Amino acid sequence: MNLHLLQGEEAKAEAEILMKVQENLMSPRFGGIIIGGLHDHISGCFLLTYNDKTFSKEKTSEILATFKYKGKFPEIHEENGESVVYGKDIFSVLLPKDLNIEYKAKACFHCEVCQTAKCPYGAYVIVKNGKLKQGIIDENSIGSFKGRIIERIIRDHGTTAGRIFIDNVTKLGIAVVTLIGFTTSIDDEDIPTEAKRQIAEALQKAQNKINTLVTAYEHGELESLPGRSLEETLEMEIMRVTGRARDMAGEVASKYLGLNNSAVIMAKSGARGSMLNLSQMSGCVGQQAVRGERISRGYKYRTLPHFKTRDLGASAKGFVANSYKSGLNPTEYFFHSMGGREGLVDTAVRTSRSGYMQRRLVNALEDLKVESDGTVRHTGGEIIQFKYGEDGVDPTRSTAGKAVDLNRIIFDVKQEE
Repeated sequence: MNLHLLQGEEAKAEAEILMKVQENLMSPRFGGIIIGGLHDHISGCFLLTYNDKTFSKEKTSEILATFKYKGKFPEIHEENGESVVYGKDIFSVLLPKDLNIEYKAKACFHCEVCQTAKCPYGAYVIVKNGKLKQGIIDENSIGSFKGRIIERIIRDHGTTAGRIFIDNVTKLGIAVVTLIGFTTSIDDEDIPTEAKRQIAEALQKAQNKINTLVTAYEHGELESLPGRSLEETLEMEIMRVTGRARDMAGEVASKYLGLNNSAVIMAKSGARGSMLNLSQMSGCVGQQAVRGERISRGYKYRTLPHFKTRDLGASAKGFVANSYKSGLNPTEYFFHSMGGREGLVDTAVRTSRSGYMQRRLVNALEDLKVESDGTVRHTGGEIIQFKYGEDGVDPTRSTAGKAVDLNRIIFDVKQEE
């Protein structure tokens, strides 16, 4: 293996800028955060700030000690004869005093009309002068790709401040989740009998609708969609019905699994998983697809020998009505394995293709650089672009995808000088 030893001071300085973790917090591709909290960090901060959580002075001291906090102790309140500290105030000790920001949390319930500051669920985050006034801290605040607070701190205070905040907020999340206790088990997917009855009714309605569509197709009464054959129209309509049935089962299940449920907390806060995973575990797995279509290949005129020839019904073409919790029957398990296999093959093929593509791009672009006049040239000095990226914008310094004219900034700085 080749060993590259940096000799000159310029080379050492360049390597330090290129390789330090805090210099790589922002993506040069789209200007967003690519390093942030995940899993327990997000769950911990969610538990800390959700529903006006309070802690005793002793517990607060334990949490603050995990990241060696040396500032002023958070505000103490008297409640029911006890001295308590709000979780929001504990989180606020990490924020710069000049931070002012408002945005929707990941756990937003998507009301018909957003009530912003008056959100009944506390899913609208407001930070004023470095103090968290309201809202839940979750993936949209401190997560990678979406961390609004991390991004603002880096833009206003630099990458070193961003690194320190990420270090401290992750330690804070772990401390809270350890102190409160956070665990998940198979019980989290349990739904009451009433919910199971509603799901069964919804699936039966979907089954009846599919049977009606198949009958209309067989009698030539089905009206084809523009640009589609009768067979394609039938498949599209059935896929739409099965998709709606799975969503309905998920809605029923999530209605009974509240925000006191650990699995729901993880899904809603963006720590891990999604409500779709939960709905498949407790409601209905849904239609299995191969190449974007219902399963059709198998035996002659049928997918498996368990079904009648030319059966176009839901169960004969890969619809899994059971949930993972209730267990799949043998034919459902077989179809589910087919859908899963496609996902694995897809991943394997995509990895090799993207790896080879990256190798070719790196080889093609390795001798290009941006000169001090803003042009992009190769080592021979030939101009490739008159303006970097055609707009002169460095993505890591543009906000929310809005173009920032570097020449204008340079001009403004010179004017001030």
